[in-house]
Amino acid sequence: MSFAIICSDLTFAWRDGAVVLDGLDAAFGTGRTGLIGANGSGKSTLLKLVAGELRPASGSVSVRGRVGHLPQTLPLGTARTVADLLGISPARAALHAIERGEATEEYFAAVGDDWDVEERARAELDRLGLDHLDLDRTVGTLSGGETVLVGLAALLLARPDVLLLDEPTNNLDVDARHRLYEAVDAWTGVLVVVGHDRELLDRMDEIADLRDGRIRTFGGNLTAYEDLLDVERDAAERMVRTAESDVRKQKRELVEAHTKLARRVRYGHKMYERKREPRAVMKQRKRQQQVSAGKHRQLHEDRLDGARERLAEAEELVRDDTGIRIELPATHVPAGRTVLTVTGLAAPAPVPGTLDELIVRGPERIALTGPNGSGKTTLLRALTGERVPEGAEVNVGVEGVRYLPQRLDVLDDGLSVLDNVRAVAPDASVQSVRAGLARFLFRGDRAERPAGTLSGGERFRAVLASLLLAEPAPRLLLLDEPTNNLDMESVRQLGQALDAYEGALVVVSHDLPFLRGLGITRWLRADRAEGLTETDPM
Repeated sequence: MSFAIICSDLTFAWRDGAVVLDGLDAAFGTGRTGLIGANGSGKSTLLKLVAGELRPASGSVSVRGRVGHLPQTLPLGTARTVADLLGISPARAALHAIERGEATEEYFAAVGDDWDVEERARAELDRLGLDHLDLDRTVGTLSGGETVLVGLAALLLARPDVLLLDEPTNNLDVDARHRLYEAVDAWTGVLVVVGHDRELLDRMDEIADLRDGRIRTFGGNLTAYEDLLDVERDAAERMVRTAESDVRKQKRELVEAHTKLARRVRYGHKMYERKREPRAVMKQRKRQQQVSAGKHRQLHEDRLDGARERLAEAEELVRDDTGIRIELPATHVPAGRTVLTVTGLAAPAPVPGTLDELIVRGPERIALTGPNGSGKTTLLRALTGERVPEGAEVNVGVEGVRYLPQRLDVLDDGLSVLDNVRAVAPDASVQSVRAGLARFLFRGDRAERPAGTLSGGERFRAVLASLLLAEPAPRLLLLDEPTNNLDMESVRQLGQALDAYEGALVVVSHDLPFLRGLGITRWLRADRAEGLTETDPM
């Protein structure tokens, strides 16, 4: 098989010395590859190295063909337009100038062969369900999901030979995800996808698991790979049980051997004291017993050491992914207490059932759903008091309102993870903050890493830590797509932690299985044209 991407002895470390990849060998060929692994294992870093956005400390990356890369977080400027994000603005501007009669050589060079650039751009946007977007619309007015889809449209428009997608389903609603799936199914070149979306990963031709600095590749989709892991895990656990039994057996035999040897020594001492044999004979026999005892003891100790080594090897084979362990503070809100009141929500042309007022009481759990661009993030920001729409009014009845934005832009990239948390909990001791960060997998030197060097999943954990460890403790959590960038184990544990949360919760998410696991008490649907309505459980 000819590989389009070859990574040889690849090593990369951040400026603070934190090693991400160390001597990695990997190869990717034609077809769809799902790259999985725990947060912080180096998946996003590897894609950036392949795309040429980062340089390795040592080793090499060889790529055959042009590379298109969709990162977790697109480099945005709110004043940029959709055309800018698509990369067609220069050709489009030149084309319009030529149409106005300004037929200069410079404009013709800018257009090149792209005389149908606008038509092709519109076709890609339409294909991804973005037919409502104008090419001159500014990026700042787009939802997170629309931004992701425009970024994908830009790549499809450029027609690269190698396509790298990093968590492409982040912020996408159900319809948008299916459009993305269709684009992935239709891709005929080299495709490497980092993600935790099961349906997307089940469309892959192979799975590459990045773990402990090594990649293991399996031919098949995620479900088939997990089935294989289950078989391996069962076999490994049987090996552990066998090895544990052997260790117990060797310990018993070692104790029995020491007991027998002690009896022999006592018997030898008695014979020596009673002088029943010639002195020289008894000395010789004592020396022989000591040598024999030493060999016997060493034999059993060697057997025990061997059993322990086999146990350690067996335990190494049992896969035990480390996930975040969130212990939320005691933030009990009594039932019936008014946590939040929002009035003036009705849309310009409301339909029957539209809410003009939203009241959150006690430890309610509200799921806010709706298509991309329907105003979910706008509503969350209104609840924080950050951007209250004209005619609306927001009244918060509890302390500790915490907001998790989609773009995770609440950290100071120049500060360490530790200092970011201390900034929102100034009265907490360094030791207590470190203890809290350890539950989010920032232990030891990891807590000292600058926020700007974190991977997408690590950044999420750091933001979540800054929310939940802040003072006063949160009694109202507003979460905007909280499962973005998290590995599957961390999503599960985040769901468990939020399930035990005693405060009020408003969650925007397209991840329905995640929402169902939270014990949602109210389901709301946002629609830009029709406003906010209460819906049946999904």
